[in-house]
Amino acid sequence: MGDEDGEPAYYVISDLHVGGDEQLEHVEFLDELLAFLERLETTDEDAELIINGDAFGLWEFTGMEGLAKFDALAETYPELFEQLRATGETVPITLLPGNHDHELAAYDEYVDRFAEYNVDLVPEQSLTRAVGDHAIHFEHGHQRDPNNRIEDWGSQHATPLGYYYNTLVTSRAGQLSDRGRYNWLKDVQAVTPTERMPAWLISKYFYREMHPLLRYALVPFLLLFNISALLAVLVGLDLAGVWSMPLAQTEAFLGQFGTAGAALWFLLAVNVAVAGLLVLVGIPLYFIRRDVRRTIQRFGVFETALTVDAEAPYEAAAREVFDEQRDTTVFCYGHTHRPTLREVDGGLMVNTGTWLKRLHRRDGVIGILPPVFYPSYHIPVVRIAAEDGGVAVEFEEIEKSNPGSEELTLTERLLTVGREPDPDLPDRAVVAEERTAAAATVDD
Repeated sequence: MGDEDGEPAYYVISDLHVGGDEQLEHVEFLDELLAFLERLETTDEDAELIINGDAFGLWEFTGMEGLAKFDALAETYPELFEQLRATGETVPITLLPGNHDHELAAYDEYVDRFAEYNVDLVPEQSLTRAVGDHAIHFEHGHQRDPNNRIEDWGSQHATPLGYYYNTLVTSRAGQLSDRGRYNWLKDVQAVTPTERMPAWLISKYFYREMHPLLRYALVPFLLLFNISALLAVLVGLDLAGVWSMPLAQTEAFLGQFGTAGAALWFLLAVNVAVAGLLVLVGIPLYFIRRDVRRTIQRFGVFETALTVDAEAPYEAAAREVFDEQRDTTVFCYGHTHRPTLREVDGGLMVNTGTWLKRLHRRDGVIGILPPVFYPSYHIPVVRIAAEDGGVAVEFEEIEKSNPGSEELTLTERLLTVGREPDPDLPDRAVVAEERTAAAATVDD
């Protein structure tokens, strides 16, 4: 892990989203972050820590403006700021603004305030660092996202579409979270992509907020819905005199189990009645929905999605940077919360992920139960350093226990047995010295 011939080693993190209204102020990874900064404080490497955007959730502070948000952060997280000061005495700390904390680029005073804690705030869209003959391009990534792009960089009045989503949805969730049966709404920041929000809300309502008696009464019906829908079709065929054998065989089979079989047959009969009604209503609704969607697409009403493609804009950006800056071999960004390491045109495109909780969707195997969103922590630190004339990029995972057993109901745990997420961080990769030599040849 040591650096090569005194070359610098860059440690990169992003998307901490520290701070926000009410319940959003709880930083569940604070102990791990402090431990990482303490460890970095004592390193013998020529290291620099780069916080690549969205360190703070300034958009999520809706009751204050300007430097008052810094005061709130320093007051709420004194241990963090003191540890930044201590680490910054031995290791340079550089902070780039993201979209959630773009205000860091809008007030010149922020530079001086962070300097008091040995943090070098660079209020620019990107920065570059050198490793030997190579260069590393750092940016948060939101400027590649049309919903979060800041058209007037550094403006105190910059309000892209994502700003309204976070002030009206995310911040409101932080204010209301503790009113639920469980304090779950604050995890709204972990729901990515944004299109999953309706499914997540339905899931949490069903498994967390719905009265337990009502939920347990619905579970058998929802589990058996697929079977009931099939039986509804068979009942229709039987009533029409087309095919009665499957229905008769099913009734005879269940009759072998006496009272239990009769009870199951009664439950299926009720389910069949409801499923049949839903099938009859659902068929015309399906065609109406399809026609409405085609009409909307024809008029182009919803051409802009709420989320940006996870990789395509950044791959294009990496190619552009590599082409225009021939000595740049690493394109490092964040924003999408998805740790990524890919080869692009002989260079590396690396996403530094997030320290927030991640929610993994697990759809039901049978029936029409709402999906389960399984929580886990997958906290990455990216290290970029020289190696054999090239550049090595590797991920380190900060250990933190997954909260599934505490945050999931018994029903959710049973439905995900054997399907718990076990995500891996990308493997280590190296940009060879030959790419820089090839670039020099092209430039000549």
